Amino acid sequence: MNPRIRALTDLDVPTAREFAGLHDWYDGVPGDLSPAGVAAALARVGAGPAEGDPHDEAHLAAFEEAARVWFGELAAHRANPVPHLMNLDLAGYDREYAPARARAAARAAHLARWPEAIDQAIDALDRVPAPTAEALLAGIRGLAEGLVLGRADAEDAALAAHARLVGHIERLAQDGDPDPAIGGAGLTRLLSASEAVPVDLTVLAGQAEVERARLRALLDDACDRIAPGQPTATTVAALLVDHPDADGVLAAARALTAEVIAWTAAHDLVPYHDGECRVGPAPQSRQWAMAMMSWSAPHEPPGPSWYYVTPPQPTWPPAEQEEWLRVFSRSTLAAITVHEVAPGHYSHGLALRHAKSDVRRTLLSEAFVEGWAHYVEEMALEEGFRAGDPSYAAAVAIEALVRVTRLSCSIGLHTGAMTVEEATQRFTADAFLAGPAALAEARRGTFDPTYGRYTWGKLVILELRERARAAWGGTFSLPRFHRALLDLGAPPLGLLATAVERG
Repeated sequence: MNPRIRALTDLDVPTAREFAGLHDWYDGVPGDLSPAGVAAALARVGAGPAEGDPHDEAHLAAFEEAARVWFGELAAHRANPVPHLMNLDLAGYDREYAPARARAAARAAHLARWPEAIDQAIDALDRVPAPTAEALLAGIRGLAEGLVLGRADAEDAALAAHARLVGHIERLAQDGDPDPAIGGAGLTRLLSASEAVPVDLTVLAGQAEVERARLRALLDDACDRIAPGQPTATTVAALLVDHPDADGVLAAARALTAEVIAWTAAHDLVPYHDGECRVGPAPQSRQWAMAMMSWSAPHEPPGPSWYYVTPPQPTWPPAEQEEWLRVFSRSTLAAITVHEVAPGHYSHGLALRHAKSDVRRTLLSEAFVEGWAHYVEEMALEEGFRAGDPSYAAAVAIEALVRVTRLSCSIGLHTGAMTVEEATQRFTADAFLAGPAALAEARRGTFDPTYGRYTWGKLVILELRERARAAWGGTFSLPRFHRALLDLGAPPLGLLATAVERG
């Protein structure tokens, strides 16, 4: 593998281990995110030969520039606990990519290095804004789920170190800078570098408003077909309260997983249909996400992927549990499962296993990954998934309104135009979320400044689809377009034109 790739994966060990599958390099090994460790890793970025394929070289160069911005200019390892949380997370060893004994040994080796990694985290995290620290406290506390004091010396040492980290983040939540913004210039640099395309935040914010209006019209139409003459808000409320109970969420997700995989294969909408997708509860440390996919990674032997779903906590008050469960209504859970499973993330993960270069198998643009999964929600509607059921169309619009609100709030939060409280109100007013669900979405924006990538990526893919339709004429088809896209792996958005040129 090109040493330039290794320099990048050394800066993001957990992603390289779990989502690329580089277990030989990184199992049992947390990354060095101390200030000195990051500086040394950044010094290695770019040192090595050019890729033979010009597209792959541009892809690799974009990731190098993004690393310089994220860790260099923005010093994310000092201002954002997320890289450290991911670096400590043990949940990835639960997935069956290797024999249980090997995974248990890797987990134990990783845990034994917690005290060192946590000391590095505490040393590094000296610029964390209070809202960011507060938003991540639950996830950081959840890292120790399953560890028991007195069971083993390694667990005792890990728990003692974990308590130091929790205390450090609690102090930052109390005393940190009240402003979580990385600034308009910082967000522009981060988006532009990560996706190899110039970004104008004003233009992007305007595109979000246009898309919001389109989605609201789609929702109004669907709701009028469900309950003619009723206000949209009334119909949406009725849809959202029609949900499984906390114990039934996983069973519903399993049934939907089987349905969307079979439908996607029958319509041949993606290149590959092999593999196994299992459904289970999200690990405690990952329950900031309501649903997520952990796929069988491209550098691993074949194995099952996991669709993680987060029911509400049983300790929550009943009203808060009810508000959370509305995210998993019988209509919206279908759209979520299309996104997470097929033709979304799970199908994309299968394609990554067939990608033709190390660059494509290893370096994954989050805007493409999430843009693709968001794009297929409405594409499935267009292609007849649950045809005749307007509740699926409504669900697509409801889910998309959450994503476009993320784009607006990411720009607002990080340019200083919006507070967390105002972002929470936007999710309530524009995306039909309430209580802890709305607050969780708003808080996520403080530590995930690019979480507008879902809508942004979708819009770029839709634009490219029209370019392909014009360029290919009568030979255009969705299977051809999707294969051309997914053959590129998960490229930066600015490089997607290669799919039309080579497809």
